[in-house]
Amino acid sequence: MGAADMVPGVSGGTIAFISGIYDRLIDALKTLTPFALKVLFQQGFLAFWYHIDGRFLLTLFSGVILSVLSFARVISFSLDSYPILVWSFFFGLVVASVIYLISQITRWRWKEVLALGIGSLIALALTSLRPVELTNEWWMVMSAGAVAICAMILPGISGSFILLLMGMYSVIIDALESLDVLLLSSFTLGCLLGLLAFSHILSWLMHRYHTIMYSVLIGFLVGSLNLLWPWKQTLELAVDRHGEYVPLVQTNVLPHVYTDLTGETSMLMWSLLCALFGLVLVLLLERIGNKRH
Repeated sequence: MGAADMVPGVSGGTIAFISGIYDRLIDALKTLTPFALKVLFQQGFLAFWYHIDGRFLLTLFSGVILSVLSFARVISFSLDSYPILVWSFFFGLVVASVIYLISQITRWRWKEVLALGIGSLIALALTSLRPVELTNEWWMVMSAGAVAICAMILPGISGSFILLLMGMYSVIIDALESLDVLLLSSFTLGCLLGLLAFSHILSWLMHRYHTIMYSVLIGFLVGSLNLLWPWKQTLELAVDRHGEYVPLVQTNVLPHVYTDLTGETSMLMWSLLCALFGLVLVLLLERIGNKRH
């Protein structure tokens, strides 16, 4: 989940969704309320630990934090050096996830089909927005964290991409690499506040409208494929805070068109292998998830 959240276009929630831990994650996050503190003081630490599903949360977020800290430079290097292969891997992963998750909904009514369509359109609209540039004041970074974390726990809606739209992605990456305590603390606080608030809403929806919400989440995955398509033509460029040119507006093109436009190889064979690897990874995660249940 941590590695996925570092890529602008991939959601850690997608990994939780396809590995079968999504419902447990949302329910565990929902327990982090003042009532949990009441359990701690009145019934002791062990009762509190069971109440919040502490072992699960500790294991999960330890992995997320370790992955974010260790993968920040790796992901940055991979996206700069081998962007087509990175996007191909995640494209294959999400396509396989969509196929698998659709098969898990045994009854498709008009409500589920409509929910799937709405989710797809929302994700498609988000991935088509133009980035803006916000200031890197601590309170703005905290607000960005609160918004981005909501996307991070939704499959198909990338928290990193939301940060990119707000012009905060490079700010957070730079803060991770330089260990800027103020900005990282502000971002973390915003993430915690957003997570605690949004998890209650999402948990309520998941329990009350389970198949409809799952259809919406699958739609998010379908809509996100627009952003994950590996071959893109850059229509507009922008200058970032380091004085380097970065893509601002892009459109999807076919592999042979990409080669004609850029003069660069489409790496089609390697891309297909990376996509296949993503598909196999989904099957392995699905098998592990089934064994856990």
